[in-house]
Amino acid sequence: MKPLSKYLVAAVSALMLLPATTGNACTSIMVGKKASSDGSVMTAHCCDSYYRTYVTIEPRKSFAPGETEPVYYNMLHTEEPWDLRNVRETGRITPLRSQTWRFVNTAYPCMNEKQLAIGETTFDGNRDLQNKDGIFWIEELQRIALEYCDNARDAIRLMGSLAEQFGYGDSGECLTVADPNEVWQFEIVGPGPGAPGAIWAAQRVPDDHVGISANISRIGAIDFNNPDYFMYSKDLKKKAKDLGLWDGKGPLKFWKVAGGGRKPFSIREWFVLSTLAPSLGLSLDDEEIPFSVKPEVPVTPERILAFYRETYEGTEYDMGKNLRFTAHRRVRNGSSFDEYDEEVTPVSNWMSADMRSMLNHIAPETVTNRRTIAVIQCSYSWIAQCRSWLPDEVGGVLWFSFDNPGQSPRFPIYAGATTLPVELSHCGQNHYRPEAAVWAFRETNRIATIYWDKTRKVLEPERALFEKMMFEQDLALQEKVKALPAEGREEAVARMLNDQTGSFYSLVAGKWRELKGRVLEIFVRSM
Repeated sequence: MKPLSKYLVAAVSALMLLPATTGNACTSIMVGKKASSDGSVMTAHCCDSYYRTYVTIEPRKSFAPGETEPVYYNMLHTEEPWDLRNVRETGRITPLRSQTWRFVNTAYPCMNEKQLAIGETTFDGNRDLQNKDGIFWIEELQRIALEYCDNARDAIRLMGSLAEQFGYGDSGECLTVADPNEVWQFEIVGPGPGAPGAIWAAQRVPDDHVGISANISRIGAIDFNNPDYFMYSKDLKKKAKDLGLWDGKGPLKFWKVAGGGRKPFSIREWFVLSTLAPSLGLSLDDEEIPFSVKPEVPVTPERILAFYRETYEGTEYDMGKNLRFTAHRRVRNGSSFDEYDEEVTPVSNWMSADMRSMLNHIAPETVTNRRTIAVIQCSYSWIAQCRSWLPDEVGGVLWFSFDNPGQSPRFPIYAGATTLPVELSHCGQNHYRPEAAVWAFRETNRIATIYWDKTRKVLEPERALFEKMMFEQDLALQEKVKALPAEGREEAVARMLNDQTGSFYSLVAGKWRELKGRVLEIFVRSM
């Protein structure tokens, strides 16, 4: 590499280590089995803040009689799977049975071997309800549910009962809980001052609907006579009334209890639901929009992946819409020059807050800040498919990516996987670590972002090619694997799934490392 390029990489790498903000920090889209194009149930998670980036497969655990299981605080910021610095034990619980399920462990644990998948979004909500004496924070509720449950309803009941019994200490949180048959939205807050406990509610997304949670409490009027679509904490009515959050007369809208005064949607919820059901005429000016909608066209996994790349480009909410201009280009062609005009947007929708401020200082109202779905501060993201017609091992799959989902390619992690590539076991969040998986993508992405108008022409075709290849290989793998579990060939299945993840991860990570040189050349030539 040329000396100049070395300095540029060092400078850009330093910028990449700046901490991200924590507000508005996740998006989870849910798809019922009759709303999807193939009958799968989907949920998702993008961890849009400064959390750990290592990924592991946690093996099954066995417990002896009388043994207890610890509950922890602050596992979100550890450096390695064995790293317990700044982690403290908040309490212990009795194991629900002698052996747990194996699960994929990310900052927010996400899928187990039985195709139970859990997405997460923080909504903070009514801060007066937080009671830090509770032993459970949201990521530990997710972990326990994945260890012991094989379906969404049991997972919600377990998390709710544990939080009520032992206390919930976190701020407002939403979990989107899916299995091969249905998907639910579970929202939880603390009980307020006094004894530890929890206030929670869960609403099922109808099978032919799509829902979304994006850092705002969304559950509306609870139908207390419809257990097939609603679950809730045992004393919800009494606590809501005692806390002055419900008058005891009209419908109990959970978002009014838990949401801290915010209306139950913003641009991300509106954009996804209005895009899928345009005939409803949903407006950002509405006071409330439906909890979920029936999409007018069946939703493919590819469509959900595309939502996670969304920056509202080409719409009235495009932050770069006022920044486009026509540049006159003059390019040497042998002994002469070719000249042409080109429309250019010199700044991407992932511009920094300082950049927005500077542009608005120069010309007021040039850029209106919008919270896009794809954000540069993303640690990792995944879209889960739970497929009832396939064995659990291959039926559950995470379409996983590191860093900005608007730029990075994805690779599969299957419910039946038992090992992952070693690079995934290192966190790259606290400092530059080339051996950590996230940096295979982050370095290239950050350099590309500086001159995205040009570099996207390098990255986007490669990402699209890998996405097509990923789904084609998944279909081929289904055919190879689907008969093997019934034949008792567990080890053969696990080996095939591990190999698929390992080989595809190596392919995309290697390509993104290779593309760093190409985007760097574009950056250098543009100076």
